[in-house]
Amino acid sequence: MNFDSLNLVILGPALLAGLLVLATHVPLGQQVLQRGIVFIDLAVAQIAALGVIGADMMGWEPQGWAVQAAALAAALAGALLLTWTEKRWPEVQEALIGAIFVLAASASILLLSNNPHGGEHLKDLLAGQILWVGVSQLIPAAAVSALILAIWFGLRQRIGRVGFYLLFALAVTASVQLVGVYLVFSTLIMPALAVRDWPERRRLAGAYGIGIVAYLLGLLASAIFDLPSGAVIVWALALTGLAANLLRKSG
Repeated sequence: MNFDSLNLVILGPALLAGLLVLATHVPLGQQVLQRGIVFIDLAVAQIAALGVIGADMMGWEPQGWAVQAAALAAALAGALLLTWTEKRWPEVQEALIGAIFVLAASASILLLSNNPHGGEHLKDLLAGQILWVGVSQLIPAAAVSALILAIWFGLRQRIGRVGFYLLFALAVTASVQLVGVYLVFSTLIMPALAVRDWPERRRLAGAYGIGIVAYLLGLLASAIFDLPSGAVIVWALALTGLAANLLRKSG
C-alpha cells in the first residue's frame, strides 16, 4: 500500500474527467439500454479511436484540434452508418454493431502493426490514462459535455434517431481520449444496468450516485495499490452497482 500516492494534483483532474464522462454517459446509457443496442458505445468508441490512430500516423499533434476533428469525423461517420443499418436491418442491429466494432478494432491493429510504439498506443486508447489527464483537456471536454446535456435534456424529444446517434458520437469522441474505450463502455452500461429495476423517478439519480462513488473509490484504490486506474474503475463500477442493489433490497 502506498498512501503517499494520494496526490490531489493527480487525482483531482482524473476525478473531474470521470465526472464529465458520467455526466453525459449516464443518461445516454439508459437510452441505449432501453433501445437494446448495448454495444453501440464500444463500436463508436473504437471508431473514434481509429480516427485518432489515423491522425497520429499523419503526424498531427496528439492533443491538437486536428486529432479531435479526425476522431469526431470518424465517430460521426460510424454513427451515421449505424443509423442507416438500424433503419435498413433493425432485426440484426446488435450483430452489425458487433461486426463494426471488430472491423474497427482490427483496422487499428493493422494501422499500428509497423509502429514500434503501436502496442503501447493501442493499450492507452483501450484502457485509458485517466491519471494523466491535464486541465487543458478538461476545459474543451467540459464545454462539449455542457452542450450535449443541454441538447439531451432540452431537445431529446425532437432530435430523432439520427440526432441521437450523432449526439452519442460527440459524447464518445469527447470521452474516449480522456478515459479509454473500456471505461467509456463501462460508464455507459454499468450504472444503467444497476438501476434498471429501480423506480423510474430514482433511476437517473441512482445511476449518477453509483458512478460517482465508483470513480472515487476506483481512483483511490488504484493510487493506494498502484494498479491501472481504468481497470480498477471498471471493477468499481460493477461492484458499486451490485452493492447498491443489495443495500436497496435489504433496506
